[in-house]
Amino acid sequence: MDYLYDGSFEGFLCCVYAHYYKEKADGIYPEEDYQRSMLYPFYLVATESEKAERVYEAIQNKISNASLRRVYRTFLSNDPQKETKLLHYLILGFRKGRMIDSLHSVSEVYNVQQIEKKVANEQHRLLGLVRFSTIEESKEGSNSESKAHQILYAPIEPDHNILELIADHFAKRLPMETFILHDLRREKAVFCQDGNWYLGDLNRNIRFTVTEDELGYRSLWKRYFDSIAILERTNPACQKRCMPVRYWKNLTEFH
Repeated sequence: MDYLYDGSFEGFLCCVYAHYYKEKADGIYPEEDYQRSMLYPFYLVATESEKAERVYEAIQNKISNASLRRVYRTFLSNDPQKETKLLHYLILGFRKGRMIDSLHSVSEVYNVQQIEKKVANEQHRLLGLVRFSTIEESKEGSNSESKAHQILYAPIEPDHNILELIADHFAKRLPMETFILHDLRREKAVFCQDGNWYLGDLNRNIRFTVTEDELGYRSLWKRYFDSIAILERTNPACQKRCMPVRYWKNLTEFH
């Protein structure tokens, strides 16, 4: 029996609940990506907060807080089989308890640890590759005249769904700023003001107007970069290794 869910973390936890209290699951898949077949049974699991909370607390109490964090970070990955791999990890975890964290050579543990490592690496990499630009947001004033309100905006296209993992870093780094951190691939964004942030939907095709000052600073930076560069020490291979090409299109220094 395959279990289908709505794509949320709570929905996934409900599938784990169903595995133990309804029928053993062969696999867990997001409903929107599942290829249905009349020859193989599947069941759509409803997301219920009470059941999700029970599984959440069971992972925390019967395995460990570290495993709970690992499960969530792995869930944020783009691995196409992450749900089924997590299910196998949790089945073993509920049997072995806290010691599962030391079973590095066991495939159920190794698979999840490798996925989590990829998520963590991209999270760390993006902390240094996010580029904010000053944009103008048009607002109507009390005198009915349009006022320009400047905010910071940064587009990213990470491989994994790490938006919320890096939000706190920038909220603390820019506590006095209003900014939007936009995941174009998933059409989601972090909206932050006065150090407080929330996650919401934002269309990838939305367009913002970059301020004249921003364009001036970009030009100034490029002239500075060119003036201090040592031609004989140019190393494109090292640059691509430290700053992967797939991120370049959202870096202001390449515009």
